[in-house]
Amino acid sequence: MDQLYEAVADKGPVCVGLDTAAEYIPPQERRKGASIAEAVLAYNRALVDRTVDIAACYKVQIAYYEALGRAGLDAYAKTLHYIRDQGSLVIGDIKRGDIAETAAQYAKAHFEGDFEADFVTLSPYMGMDSIEPWLSYADRKGKGAFVLMRTSNPGMRDFEYQELKEGGRLYGAVGNRLAELAASRIGTYGYGAFGVVVGCTKPEEAASIRATWEHLFFLIPGYGAQGGAAKDAALLFRGANGGVVNASRSILKAWTQVAGLDPESVDAATAAQAARNAVIQMRDALCAAIQSKAGVS
Repeated sequence: MDQLYEAVADKGPVCVGLDTAAEYIPPQERRKGASIAEAVLAYNRALVDRTVDIAACYKVQIAYYEALGRAGLDAYAKTLHYIRDQGSLVIGDIKRGDIAETAAQYAKAHFEGDFEADFVTLSPYMGMDSIEPWLSYADRKGKGAFVLMRTSNPGMRDFEYQELKEGGRLYGAVGNRLAELAASRIGTYGYGAFGVVVGCTKPEEAASIRATWEHLFFLIPGYGAQGGAAKDAALLFRGANGGVVNASRSILKAWTQVAGLDPESVDAATAAQAARNAVIQMRDALCAAIQSKAGVS
């Protein structure tokens, strides 16, 4: 988490989501690959090459790769390795939530070997024994995780907002338990090894959430396509750091928004440049919103 803090300080708070579906790739680039999985991998590499100096990290959603079968999982593994080889950090967006030995095997799968990532996403709703098997990797290898707390989707109210008998909401109980874990694993910059996922689609709650869980680093979805704006995401930062804001489609498909381009003529270089421009625009909007908060210079 210290490395992620430093990446945000150096490059800005954008997390590039490589949730790469075939239809997000320019047609001529899709045709170049021997398979869709190979086209996805090539497109990911092109985008990483053009954004690695301006993105704090990358998030790779495994479902898009699982849907392509064995070839897709090979593309997933190679994407993770490529990002880390470029010196950047990568989140394996896997949302695992099982317990005991099963959780231990998942942890081994995603913190070692072919699918090794720097961070993973976890679901806490089977209890803390679904989180604990991952902690040894934080202690031994410096790995991190983001645990689902208050997400950005409309269905978050089905469970995350349930009122507890002792007071508060279920998502608050998740935050409190993760804060307990963080307290014993505070890094140089004041954050625990495991953070939480907090969407930016409910700005009226953001300031309270940030103040309550100040030692938890936030992975912030909901920006752009889901309705969250830069000023909303900025409320979830502690000073000028403490979070990364994810965007996927708006970056992967940025080439489709370039005026005057014939989609059939777009190559990987053009698409990657459009992605870079989208990251810069997002970074600048977020940094301006963060700086406009009182006390941030």
